Amino acid sequence: MRADPLLIAARRIRDRAELDARTADYRHDPAAWARDRLGEHLWSKQVAIAESVRDHRLTAVQSCHGVGKSWTASRLTAWWLDIHPPGEARVVTTAPTGDQVKAILWSEINAAFALAQARGNPLPGRINETDWKLGKRLIAFGRKPSDYNPHAFQGIHAKYVLVILDEACGINKQFWTAANAIATGEHCRILAIGNPDDPGSQFARVCANTDRWNIIRISAFDTPNFTGEDVPDELRPMLVSHAYEEDMRVEFGEQSPTYISKVLGLFPSDAEDGVVRLSAIRACTQPPSTPLQDSDLTPVELGVDLGAGGDETVIRERCGRQVGREWRSREKDPVKVIAEIVRAIRTTKATAVKVDSIGIGWGIVGSLREKQAAGDHDADILGVNVSEASTQPARFARLRSQIWWEIGRQLSEDRGWDLSGLNQDDRERLVSQLTAPKYTTDASGRIVVEPKDETKKRLGRSPDNADALLLAFYSAAGGHRESMDWLKQYKAA
Repeated sequence: MRADPLLIAARRIRDRAELDARTADYRHDPAAWARDRLGEHLWSKQVAIAESVRDHRLTAVQSCHGVGKSWTASRLTAWWLDIHPPGEARVVTTAPTGDQVKAILWSEINAAFALAQARGNPLPGRINETDWKLGKRLIAFGRKPSDYNPHAFQGIHAKYVLVILDEACGINKQFWTAANAIATGEHCRILAIGNPDDPGSQFARVCANTDRWNIIRISAFDTPNFTGEDVPDELRPMLVSHAYEEDMRVEFGEQSPTYISKVLGLFPSDAEDGVVRLSAIRACTQPPSTPLQDSDLTPVELGVDLGAGGDETVIRERCGRQVGREWRSREKDPVKVIAEIVRAIRTTKATAVKVDSIGIGWGIVGSLREKQAAGDHDADILGVNVSEASTQPARFARLRSQIWWEIGRQLSEDRGWDLSGLNQDDRERLVSQLTAPKYTTDASGRIVVEPKDETKKRLGRSPDNADALLLAFYSAAGGHRESMDWLKQYKAA
């Protein structure tokens, strides 16, 4: 017997009324939803983010590290799907890499789903690593940019759409455009959240657009461990600590772009007198648009910046355009330093090694050449004295200025480096050191990069890692131009 259409309609009206009654308060109070449904606490800035998503179509959060950015986004995903009528809400999330989508944001989304289930407050539908389904309908998903064409976003339609751009600094402009295309309705929302480390990113431009976007900035000094805000004891160890702030201050310095973005939650600026622009080097930390081929990973060469006066000795590997491994040591015994360099040559199978030859460097160069002649390694050894005259005396007085300008500045501007494979600490150390040196021009209009000691004063430590990297990419005969031959071939291909 067919069901009475009037009864079906009445049941739908009743179910909708029950849903509205259950979710009415939670729609206006996401903190209460997290407390009642998940048993979790949102601290003040997390409440501010949630309420901004509730009230504003566009929300951008530029935040320091260690404040629960992805955790907050995951809870807002669950909240959004739970408070709206089944089937009428969608959540689309993206991040620059697959690990950031799956291992970070969607790991937290899965945790929220499981927690609600365990507390006897099950959320609608079912969930897997990066998909949330209600019946056969996909109501939420996470994808990295290479997984989809941004135009495919245009096929997503619902009354209530929430788009989450996690780690927003690394997301290209075309995906911001795609997000806007599906969040056009009155009840649709976009949340962009991330660390403000790239002043040249679309995220930076968005955060400057206060007319359209509601901007929330979170500094380490805004968090409960610094303000004394009352939060559950189990939450404090999860948030940024005084020890982290001190470590970043000591390691990088308060004026460094790393400290400014990761502690203060501010976008660093491209200094007008900086040799290497921060926005250019940040672009080099993003994965290349097409995977590197074997031909892109040669030659394999090493740069060696020898420690002096308490500084580190740093050995840096270069594999074609890819910035590779590093070895650091405070060893002062020249015999042991030479042994470390030989081990690095054997490990990397480097064909050439460029060594800072100032001071004890000439002795190191001589010993390495002797070991090459004895068959201990196969690499060509080049001593580089950066205090010598440049190969372009009309533009640079000294070789150091030429190397920093033609390799440090130009290679980063051409996105000739790939730093995307480095771990975070190594990457941030390089970014901080590469962007530290400043330059002026002399009476003849030549570029003069400041002495290393001046950079050391401002940075709080010697830029040994950056100097070793530049030596790894340095080619004595043709300077930067010869070093760029492989890059020209790569671009032509």
